[in-house]
Amino acid sequence: MSKAFLVLDDGTFFEGESWACLGEAFGEAVFSTGMTGYQETLTDPSYHKQIVIMTAPHIGNTGMNDADKESERIWVAGFVVRNPSPRVSNWRSQYSLESALLKAGVVGIQGVDTRAITRHLRDRGAMRMGIFSDTNLTQSEMIKKVRASAEMTGAFLANDVTTKEKYVVSPPAGTEVRFRVAALDLGIKNATPRAMSERGIEVTVYPLGTSADEIKGSNPDGLFISNGPGDPATMNQVVELVREFLSDEIPTFGICFGHQILGRALGFDTYKLPFGHRGINQPVKNLRSGRIEITAHNHGFAVAAPSEGNFETAFGTGRVSHICLNDGVVEGLELIEKPAFSVQYHPESAAGPHDAAYLFDHFVELMSKSKVKNA
Repeated sequence: MSKAFLVLDDGTFFEGESWACLGEAFGEAVFSTGMTGYQETLTDPSYHKQIVIMTAPHIGNTGMNDADKESERIWVAGFVVRNPSPRVSNWRSQYSLESALLKAGVVGIQGVDTRAITRHLRDRGAMRMGIFSDTNLTQSEMIKKVRASAEMTGAFLANDVTTKEKYVVSPPAGTEVRFRVAALDLGIKNATPRAMSERGIEVTVYPLGTSADEIKGSNPDGLFISNGPGDPATMNQVVELVREFLSDEIPTFGICFGHQILGRALGFDTYKLPFGHRGINQPVKNLRSGRIEITAHNHGFAVAAPSEGNFETAFGTGRVSHICLNDGVVEGLELIEKPAFSVQYHPESAAGPHDAAYLFDHFVELMSKSKVKNA
């Protein structure tokens, strides 16, 4: 191992040791508060162009496997840990975390105080980060390179992560197909269409750029808008597509990036959060039931909707359905007179708690009512 350096764009500097690949990495600095689920984090396309800091100090002890991957590759721009496990101990493990990072060409750093970095980001807000190992650059030269790297605000990244061809995820063998859903892939996780398929839904996953007419041509019972990376303010084409489905009263469900896009389709702006919500332990209040749900998050933007009371849109009256208890951010939207809703977190719960799994059942309920109405 050699020295490695972590540099933030405000000039903050940490020294650690090289880990995984040697070289340079640049991206938005984000922290994940989950003690588990690092494999799902690494393979989640929503982390494209981001350097992930794991707040839990010990990472990698359960290794990696092919079954839990959320996509076919690792997407993070860099990976920051305090103490990577020197050995793997889990019956499901097929290879080590470091070997997976090496194969993917991911630059990492170990031996830094990840909680101190996290506290700094919570105080100062989101910023760009660089990791440097095997380098002769001076500290000022590193800072200059970090400040020259791309920012997340204004970034259009969904085209990098979307599927190239549409594909179908069918219900398990012997399960009746109850509904057919068109899922727009902006960075979808494998667990999401799988969760729908377990409820008797045949999911056709479409690439970004697919027209509303093509999707409607398959006569879907519902539209799903996935999670994904980048700034929702860049997604005008998808916003217009969603408005077409809302006008036709086709049941619509969005999560994370899809929640922000639905919010824009309803007429709201989106904004950059100071440091985002990431991890598998985020408390959210369901305003309809009063229940507190522990949920899995990965987002750096939010919808500027009123957190109390109803609001009017071009598609009828709507309301905020969920809020984050940490900071009051709007976490869910729904239309009252039309079948559309969204949440800014991951009901597929991979990895994470299962408190939000009922949202897929709610989507099924909306599609059932729509079928009866249109029969």
